Amino acid sequence: MSTDRVTLLSPAKVNLFLEVGDRRADGYHDVITVLQALDERASDTLDMIVVNNLSVECVPDIGVPQEDNLVTRALVRLGEAVGRTPSFAVTVHKCIPAAGGLGGASSNAAAALVGACTLWGIEPTSAVVVDVARSLGADVPFFIEGGTALCTERGDVLVSRLPTPALPIVLINPGEPVSTAAAYAMFDRRLHAAARSTTDMIAALRSGDCDVIAGALSNNLGKVAAEIAPSMSEALAFLRGAEGVLGALVAGSGSTVFGVCESDGAACRVAGDASVHPGWWVAATGTSSFGVRSRVTDGG
Repeated sequence: MSTDRVTLLSPAKVNLFLEVGDRRADGYHDVITVLQALDERASDTLDMIVVNNLSVECVPDIGVPQEDNLVTRALVRLGEAVGRTPSFAVTVHKCIPAAGGLGGASSNAAAALVGACTLWGIEPTSAVVVDVARSLGADVPFFIEGGTALCTERGDVLVSRLPTPALPIVLINPGEPVSTAAAYAMFDRRLHAAARSTTDMIAALRSGDCDVIAGALSNNLGKVAAEIAPSMSEALAFLRGAEGVLGALVAGSGSTVFGVCESDGAACRVAGDASVHPGWWVAATGTSSFGVRSRVTDGG
C-alpha cells in the first residue's frame, strides 16, 4: 500500500531569552534568542492528503486567504526547489492563537514542509529544505527539529542545541493580537539598554533548575509589545502574583505571556484560575525536546 496521507503535530514555542539589536541592512534585526518548543497541549494539528490540486484550510478560519497562508507558500517553494508539484489537501486544526508570539504560523509552515518531505521521501533536515524554511521566516527552521536552541542573526541561524529543561508552563493570551512588524517598528523608535548576555540562561539550562531558569528569563521586546496591547500587562501581573509561578515573560513579540511554574500541579491550578477571566485563552503545557512530528497513515 502506498502512503498518501500524514498527520502532523505542529507545536508552539516560547522565547526563554530574546534580545533584539539594531536593524540590519536587509531590514531585519539582529537577534539573539533561546527558543523552546512546547508539548502537544499547545499545538496545532495538520492533516495532509495527496490529491490532484493544492488546497489549504484552517479550522477554525483565521481570516487568511489560502494564497497568503504560510503553509501554501511553504509547499509551493519546496515544490519549486525539488521539482515536484505540491498536490495536497491540507487542513490545519488551529489551537495556537494567531499573532500571539507563539510561532503558530511558522510552526504550521514547518509542519507542511515535514509532511511534504514524508510523502515525497525527502529528508526534512536536508540543506534544500532548511533553505526553504529560512526563506519563509526566522522561526521556521527551528520547528523542524524543535527542542531548545540558541539562535542568532535574524533568529534563523542555529548556534547550538541546548539541554531541554522540564518546565511546567502556563500560557495566557488576552485576546488582543500584536503585529510583529508593529512591535519591531515601535522598538526602533525607543531608546533601549544594551543587550544582555545569554550566559546566565545557558548556564541555567545546563543546571536544569526551574528556579534558576525562571530567574534568567529575558525579553527586551516585551515592554514595547505591552504598550501595543495593554491587556498583556494585566495578564503578566496575574501570573507574577500567582502562587507557584517562578517567573513570567512576554512570549516573543506578544500578545501571549507565559509563566514558568514550580510543578505541573501548580501550572494546572494557575491555568484554572486564569481561565475564568473573560476573553483569555489559557493553556497549561510544558517544554518538549521535539519539533514537528508526523504520523503516517497508509492509504489504499
